[in-house]
Amino acid sequence: MTLSLTVSDEVRALAPGFRHLAIEAHGLVNGPSTDASSALLDDAARRLAVRLDGRAPHEDPHMAAWREVYTAFGSKPSRTRNSAEALAKRALSDAGLPRINLLVDLYNAISVAHLVPVGGEDLDRIRGGMRLVRATGDEDFVTVAGGEEAVEHPDAGEVIWRDEEGVTCRRWNWRQGPRTRLTEETVSAVFLLEGMAPMPLADMETAAAELAELLEKFSPGAQITTASR
Repeated sequence: MTLSLTVSDEVRALAPGFRHLAIEAHGLVNGPSTDASSALLDDAARRLAVRLDGRAPHEDPHMAAWREVYTAFGSKPSRTRNSAEALAKRALSDAGLPRINLLVDLYNAISVAHLVPVGGEDLDRIRGGMRLVRATGDEDFVTVAGGEEAVEHPDAGEVIWRDEEGVTCRRWNWRQGPRTRLTEETVSAVFLLEGMAPMPLADMETAAAELAELLEKFSPGAQITTASR
């Protein structure tokens, strides 16, 4: 694992039950969504339905824990859902899960099937290490609004992922910026699986192993390493 990933003491104090797993991959092959990646998303939605057994995603204990943490740093979890809950809600709707590109489809499928937030960042676009911190409110978050590049700033106290250039993801894992997202040209990436107690570490490791297997299947010869943080 060559990328430095750190979690600030302030975030640890806010969410002592937080843990994350990182998968670093080089030599990836990305491209448009395929029938195979689409089938994985459909299967993930079926697995989610079985897991929830008629409950709404926010009623799952793991999602409830994420909602408590979002409330603790000042976000309204019913409006700014963590990425896993937002995807699960879409998976259970008539619209279903979006098809983005091959790599994004793979990690979205794992996120939905295991009901755990998973994100992917292009390693070649990250500047320095990545840090999970509470924002001062002065950081730059470069996004796109109305087809034009725009700069936003997180709320003071908001939990953000950032690198040396600025914010890469707002409200923990709610909204990723376009600078580091995985595109069809991505060849190196880090995938972050983020969990809160009561999700057992073993369950996160199972999800990470499944994602690593999919990466190896769709990108034969890729160099993949996994680390627990």
